[in-house]
Amino acid sequence: MMGKAKTVNPATGEQVNEYERISISKAKEKIAMSAEVFALWKQTDLNERSQKMYALADLFEGKKEEYALLATTEMGKTIVQARKEIEKCAWICRFYAENAKNYLEKEIVDTEATKSYITFQPMGAVLAVMPWNFPFYQVIRFAAPAIMAGNTAVLKHASNVQGSAFALEDAFLKAGFPEGVFTNLNISAGQVKDIIEDKNIVAVTLTGSDLAGRSVAAIAGANLKKTVMELGGSDAYVILDDADLDAAAELSTFGRLQNNGQTCIAAKRFIVLDAVYDKFLELFKTKMQNAKMGDPMDESSYYGPMARFDLRDELHEQVLKTVSQGGKLILGGTIPKSKGAYYPATILENVEPGMEAFDNELFGPVASVIRAKDEGEAIALANHSWFGLGSGVITSNRERGEKVALQLEAGNSFVNKLVTSDPRLPFGGVKNSGYGRELSGYGIREFVNVKSIWVD
Repeated sequence: MMGKAKTVNPATGEQVNEYERISISKAKEKIAMSAEVFALWKQTDLNERSQKMYALADLFEGKKEEYALLATTEMGKTIVQARKEIEKCAWICRFYAENAKNYLEKEIVDTEATKSYITFQPMGAVLAVMPWNFPFYQVIRFAAPAIMAGNTAVLKHASNVQGSAFALEDAFLKAGFPEGVFTNLNISAGQVKDIIEDKNIVAVTLTGSDLAGRSVAAIAGANLKKTVMELGGSDAYVILDDADLDAAAELSTFGRLQNNGQTCIAAKRFIVLDAVYDKFLELFKTKMQNAKMGDPMDESSYYGPMARFDLRDELHEQVLKTVSQGGKLILGGTIPKSKGAYYPATILENVEPGMEAFDNELFGPVASVIRAKDEGEAIALANHSWFGLGSGVITSNRERGEKVALQLEAGNSFVNKLVTSDPRLPFGGVKNSGYGRELSGYGIREFVNVKSIWVD
């Protein structure tokens, strides 16, 4: 049986909708169509592609409230942050509409040939396996550059945000993209292997856990298909002894509670120099305690529920495990009795390597505060992780902050600002946080044939 993908409002526990899954044969038909359309789409003039991408940006802006409400209803992010997600989708569409031509321009190389150059040619139908935490943005982050490069996009979205998946497919059609340029497959996770192995899929990108990344990369590798992996993180923020502690606590609170704590690049481990540890912890605890947990449709709510009840329960088990290992719970850590998949802002201290909260990703509103005797130990603790997605430094000395940032083992290191993805900069990780890059010129060139031409 194919079954259904059900969406549940995590703020209420009530079912929102259900979507019939398609059969594997139907999925393969849609992929074949995507490959067929690719033959025409790759010949489409870049200016025409840009016009359609501009139209898609306009559509996101025009439907911002509708799409934001859908995202909030399906996965629980606050409506304020949902609106910002849709705005960012429009920004990325415009960015690639404006810049794709320059990124894809052939590069002349001076050799003894009459003419020699490098060209960037699209590959075909690219499969994207996407998560639920940014149901619109994660998809656009992949699709906008891939499609502008001349590829077609095939989406396998998370089951609990299928409304968003179908809305995206409809948006591409309304913006004027030919049917098949962007395709949504409502299939289960168990069917992904068959899709990756389909001869018409030429490459795969995944955003998700390192476990999911290993599985998908193994299948793609066995079939010699290019992959890009944007996986989990346990981002460390180093708070130096010259930091403005009130500003640091404010930044840290938003960094841990944004998107209800469910962000791969959220601040998760706060490594604080001994000289300011106690004062920072006091301020941080107060701000986390005062952050309002509530209905995500209430614009005064700082954060809402987690996306699913099972995820909330798994997070709670991680907190309990950390405490059993010697960590100290100083805030939160209790499942509320109210309806909804809520989990309170939680702080753990005395967290050390070998403990659950230090070694693994806690994907929810739980912060680990770690004491370091000096700057060198802080850097060592930050790097003592098998993840390497984002990292940060908080200091009043920009030059000192930059020096520390350069020593942090991560794909992104920000000084006095939370790590965020920006279409002007490449985004991705190292170690178990994945490989390859999204966004910027590096992102649009991930799914192209970098081809050398020599004319003697």
